[in-house]
Amino acid sequence: MTWALWFGLGGLAFSLLLYFYVKSQPAGDEGMRELAGAIQSGAMAFLRREYSVLVPFVLVVAAMLYWLIGPSSAAAYVFGAACSILAGFLGMQAATRANVRTTEAARESGLAKALRVAFSGGAVMGLAVGSLGLAGLGAVVLIFPPEAVGLRNFGQIVSGFAMGASSIALFARIGGGIFTKAADVGADLVGKVEAGIPED
Repeated sequence: MTWALWFGLGGLAFSLLLYFYVKSQPAGDEGMRELAGAIQSGAMAFLRREYSVLVPFVLVVAAMLYWLIGPSSAAAYVFGAACSILAGFLGMQAATRANVRTTEAARESGLAKALRVAFSGGAVMGLAVGSLGLAGLGAVVLIFPPEAVGLRNFGQIVSGFAMGASSIALFARIGGGIFTKAADVGADLVGKVEAGIPED
């Protein structure tokens, strides 16, 4: 399974290249940059707050796995959760930076350039999730080879890794949906009350 680790690291490197490509694009005028900065700081504050709540949950579940199954499964669970957290940070950074740059690309160069910037911004998260999962699984196999720990224990270790990654993704999905809806309602209220935008 060494190839899984190298392919995963290669995919992660490519996602970082896409991130730096998006970051290198022009971000528009001062007003656009100010608005984009406010959106990014708000999104990252939400993500940090969400993960600060999830870390104690991860530690409690890891302690239960340590007690019920063993230290290897607990370590794999924490490692899977860490991979999922890293993917979330990369994706949020890319998405919040791609928004204003896509707008500027559409304004200055047309839809083709805007599509490239938007697609690259979205591909960062997609590649990061798959690559970190593949690299993480490859690392688990290298650290806990099945011939050394036994197939039964190896299955429990891999399940711990998968459960760690999935638990963070599940809570991020739910919390992100609530955050997005709250932001949508807030923007709707501001548009109607302060800016006087009529109902569509």
